[in-house]
Amino acid sequence: MKKYDIVIVGGGTSGCACAYIAAKSGLKTLLIEKENYLGGTMTGSLVVPVMKSGENQINIDFYLDLIKAMKEVKGQITYLGNPGWFDPIKLKDVLFNMLINSGVDIKLSSNVLEIKTKNSKILSVYYEPIYTDNCFQSIDMLSECIEANYFVDATANLNFSKKINCRILKNENDFPPISLRFIMSGVDYEQFGEWLAIYDGNRDVTTVENIDNAFYFSTAYTWDTDKHWALTPLFDKAVEQGTLKEPDRNYFQIFSVAGSPDMVAFNCPRLLDKIDLTDENALKSAYSKGEEIINRLAEFCREFFQGFENAYVSHIADKLGIRASDRIKGKYVYTIDDLKSGKKFEHPAVISSYPVDIHSRDKNSSTLEQTGEYQLPLESLMSADYDNLFVIGRSLSADEYAQGALRVQSSCFSMGEAVAKYVAAKLH
Repeated sequence: MKKYDIVIVGGGTSGCACAYIAAKSGLKTLLIEKENYLGGTMTGSLVVPVMKSGENQINIDFYLDLIKAMKEVKGQITYLGNPGWFDPIKLKDVLFNMLINSGVDIKLSSNVLEIKTKNSKILSVYYEPIYTDNCFQSIDMLSECIEANYFVDATANLNFSKKINCRILKNENDFPPISLRFIMSGVDYEQFGEWLAIYDGNRDVTTVENIDNAFYFSTAYTWDTDKHWALTPLFDKAVEQGTLKEPDRNYFQIFSVAGSPDMVAFNCPRLLDKIDLTDENALKSAYSKGEEIINRLAEFCREFFQGFENAYVSHIADKLGIRASDRIKGKYVYTIDDLKSGKKFEHPAVISSYPVDIHSRDKNSSTLEQTGEYQLPLESLMSADYDNLFVIGRSLSADEYAQGALRVQSSCFSMGEAVAKYVAAKLH
């Protein structure tokens, strides 16, 4: 049996930040991840860029080190003042090397099977490698029982916390729709950038900038009729002639990929069907439907966007992009009133001004509400049921409206880092 200071279950956005800072702080750290790579939504779901979340963020040491490491492999740019534009393909290796070099023990392709508890404390976990086609996919061939002082659920779906019957917060409304992101390569950046800058002069929607003699850009469109989108006539024509189906156009957003001047990342399609996020068959079906829509969107781009004539789908996300799921009952349940009032806390884990961003399946029903600066308390990352359990990422202890602002990557980085620093202070 091995003993650690801290065990993090889930090597995604918040989990990587927590493990990295914990190890850098001198803690004996174990990270258990069910996939055979790190990064979660950043890599597996191709979620780029990291959205800027304000000027006064705290707990950003991991983020700053990640920016530096990505820049060294030419996988980062600073665009419109935001340094979080990354190449998600290069990010997998960079994250792994950062954590290994910081001293984190990593168990990939591994699941926690059993958790031992006593009263309000977690004592140990038992994990083992996942079998696929009768082969071990873990870097470690041995199953082990692990003791630790503190445990962190960074699984995003509360896979760890649910095993020990932690209390869960219920949604008043349906979960927002999921997405399946993809990348197209072979795009003529210069031709498309020049065309886009002329076609849409609204710089609140479309941005185009030349960085190091390469064009970088972003643009968007939704089927919402209460907003003006320059791309509307193109989508109208595509639906009319059958290139796209009406639901395909519900949400469309594209970004340049840092350091890869022929790749464009798509934050779409957004899938409208309501599904049970715990049902693997439903998730597989949604993924297949997403692939069908991707093929139509790719054809639309080749037909209607200058510079996309020779473009092709080069990457489809390994996993669906899930914006919201079950949330933990924490020592403090953070509310939308806390957020909008800018309530101050003794132990802030996050400081942000990212808007409340809740996607809807229905036209003219999505929420993008700007707020002032707000703080998230550390107590919203502490389980109400176990004294040595933290929950970080989108499953934090908050109501569904506040979660809609706090689920973004930069805030998740800060959550993970705040927990690591807290544990280090407790144990040192």
